[in-house]
Amino acid sequence: MSRGTVRSSDCVVIRIAQVCPYSLTLPGGVQAQVLGLSRTLRGLGYEVRVLGPCDGPPPAPWVTPLGKSIPTASNGSVAPIAPDPSAALRTIRALRDEDFDIVHCHEPLVPGPTLTTLLVAEPPKVGTFHRSGASLAYSRLRPAVRWAARKLDMRCAVSQEAAATAHDALGGDYEPVFNGIDVEQFSKAEPWPADGPTICFLGRHEPRKGLDVLLAAMAFMPADVRLWVASDGPQTAELKAKAAGDPRVVWLGRISDDEKAARLKGSTVFCAPSLGGESFGVVLLEAMAAGVPVVASDIPAYRCVARDGADALLVPPGDPRALAGELTRVLRDPDLAGSYVVAGEERAASFSMARLADRYLELYARLR
Repeated sequence: MSRGTVRSSDCVVIRIAQVCPYSLTLPGGVQAQVLGLSRTLRGLGYEVRVLGPCDGPPPAPWVTPLGKSIPTASNGSVAPIAPDPSAALRTIRALRDEDFDIVHCHEPLVPGPTLTTLLVAEPPKVGTFHRSGASLAYSRLRPAVRWAARKLDMRCAVSQEAAATAHDALGGDYEPVFNGIDVEQFSKAEPWPADGPTICFLGRHEPRKGLDVLLAAMAFMPADVRLWVASDGPQTAELKAKAAGDPRVVWLGRISDDEKAARLKGSTVFCAPSLGGESFGVVLLEAMAAGVPVVASDIPAYRCVARDGADALLVPPGDPRALAGELTRVLRDPDLAGSYVVAGEERAASFSMARLADRYLELYARLR
């Protein structure tokens, strides 16, 4: 079987729908996975179309916009979903207009395009579960969501934590997959100029991301250390006020994917101080691919990708002193930092988007 073809007896899969519940024009982990996977599969010769909400021009010509999203509180964050009837009708129309061989729903039980697809699509359906942590909807609507989940022909989960969350609510078995990254985007980026030792933070400014812990850790850091803080969120104003007296903190706001790769490449160390609620550590892998040592919280989702003392340094979540101590170690010890860079680059390569595409192609083939 060639890499660009999925065969089962005399059938050839060439048309694949990737359905996303979240706005494809807003930043988000699931959206990045859907678009990255689709781009890679198209590069292998497949006819892939992405269906999902868009709050602006579609990010690619092979994206079918299904309407605008509505910000909805979810898992300590805000999810831009489209649960309205008009989005459902557009989803049904798109599915009927295309002769898909496989329909792949990401977060299949989220109200909106994925749940609609789950209920009406006729081709074999794959569902990937990304979320980890308790879900109020899962617990309150258990009989309904279990019934809907039985519409899936195959269930996948991006981590053990995501599989456990889905299994506790829905039962069933889950094929292990992972989240992929475009390794070359980060490894070949031109480094952003840095003025001295620099820590990089990327993430929405909300409690579970732990940015307040990192800002508190700066009080224990050497005076010459700088901190790049990208993105924004509900805590931005509060955190800026707390750090107003520290000129070492640079607030970047939202940045493009190219600038993100350049900032990672130009930083001295990447820090992910999350407190929980994560299902996978994509951002850790992106930093590793950029050749940057990683210091992150010791939480289950990050242990999926980073092995403490081998690929990265993991510290107790919510402890500013411990975080500052490990960051300082990496900043002041080039040999230690170099060992994490080498190991991290190897680790990141094993989570490439190309490998993820191959994994899904194997799973699609089982359904044909």
